[in-house]
Amino acid sequence: MSSPDQPARPQLAVSAAIFRDGKVLLVRRARSPAKGFYSLPGGRVEFGESLHQALAREVDEETGLNIEIVGLAGWREVLPAAGGAGHYLIMSFAARWVGREPSLNDELDDFRWLAPSEFQAIGDLKMTGGLEDVVLQAERLIGS
Repeated sequence: MSSPDQPARPQLAVSAAIFRDGKVLLVRRARSPAKGFYSLPGGRVEFGESLHQALAREVDEETGLNIEIVGLAGWREVLPAAGGAGHYLIMSFAARWVGREPSLNDELDDFRWLAPSEFQAIGDLKMTGGLEDVVLQAERLIGS
């Protein structure tokens, strides 16, 4: 059974592994789901929106960045857990930074540009499940 805040059906979402000078943008969620965890910018796809339109909109809303979408890097399914969390199918894309500097909205409270090779060296960096795999797949698409 779903909570009053969560739909009773799976939700389609998108995220972007945005690369700039060999580094990827990680953002920290300021609220649930995944509060306090670093992830990729993104969010729900609205009815009638293409995946690319949703991705560009979500990245702009959350970070203010302009991006060039390169291709699909992978997908992840997040199943409902105890406490009424939602069910999401997240399509993750590789993207290149095109312009503007990060300006976070209220859904996020921190950002870092990190080389994927730095992830393991930062021991206290809490990341959402599957993030490293998606970033590595995106890095291959970008060719950095």
